[in-house]
Amino acid sequence: MAAQVAPAERGATRIADRVVAKIAAYAAREALDAVPEDGAPPHATVAVHHDAARVRISLELEYPADIGAQCGAVRRQVTERVRTLAGMEVPEVAVQVERLHSAHTRGTDRGRIR
Repeated sequence: MAAQVAPAERGATRIADRVVAKIAAYAAREALDAVPEDGAPPHATVAVHHDAARVRISLELEYPADIGAQCGAVRRQVTERVRTLAGMEVPEVAVQVERLHSAHTRGTDRGRIR
């Protein structure tokens, strides 16, 4: 019969950066009420160092809306989901709003409202 190996000596599981990025992007989508009709879904990039992930989320939002509240909700959800699903601390979540989609200009050829 083989000798049992202590749990600490069995090895470690490493979660790839791209997997953490997918978790973060999905969490950002969960935090938003909806992705704008003609907008792109949230995109995440991460930098993992040991058991900590620094996350950058790029997203598009509907306008008018409370942008600060939506960004705060994204930060909280991303932090919670990465911590829960990947077992990593998240000391930083940077949210970058790439584009605002206005219901007033949807379907028109105008680029800017004057």
